[in-house]
Amino acid sequence: MRVVIGEDEPLYREGLVRLLTEAGFEVVAVAGAADELVRKVAGHRPDIVLTDVRMPPNNADDGLEAAITIRERFPGTAVLVLSHYVAQRSALELFGSSAQGVGYLLKDRVADLDQFVDAVRRVASGGCALDPAVVTNLLQGARSDPLEQLSPREREVLALVAAGRSNRGVAEALVVTEDAVEKHVRSILRKLDIPVAVMAHRRVLAVLAFLDSAKHDHPR
Repeated sequence: MRVVIGEDEPLYREGLVRLLTEAGFEVVAVAGAADELVRKVAGHRPDIVLTDVRMPPNNADDGLEAAITIRERFPGTAVLVLSHYVAQRSALELFGSSAQGVGYLLKDRVADLDQFVDAVRRVASGGCALDPAVVTNLLQGARSDPLEQLSPREREVLALVAAGRSNRGVAEALVVTEDAVEKHVRSILRKLDIPVAVMAHRRVLAVLAFLDSAKHDHPR
């Protein structure tokens, strides 16, 4: 898989290059500024882009805005955002109408390198990877129906599902059985009015449901 990295901190950038190269990715370009990142993506057309949120030229949310531009201009390109914080409104815009091929992880929580590499592969393959803290932040802002119908435990399950956890992973995190997790997932799908028949994308649809709800509570 071909990767373009947007990161203005040289040490962190080189660390990402080395880690991904050793994991079998091909890093085709790096960029230290948001406008440069968009140009590099246009020129190399990678499978996935990793970018920080805060980048030059304005050192605000330029990197995230670049990610949104990349999603709009190059729909087949996966995007994984790495940040020290959650830029809520821009994060909602990043996901738009699809959570496929998108990820948002907090740098301080990327402690397990194997899990990080797995998240990169998952997003590059069209999956979704959200840090639980990001999901919690978005859920706290989502007050519209049908999310109000979810129990606290169901919200926990949904947060872990959005983070890319399998049923087994959710069960291990919550110290419950996989059968219990499956029951919660079915309940979430029912309350969010997502057809159980849509098996292939039901998790992504569930994530989109609360992202869409949060988006309406936080208009730009």
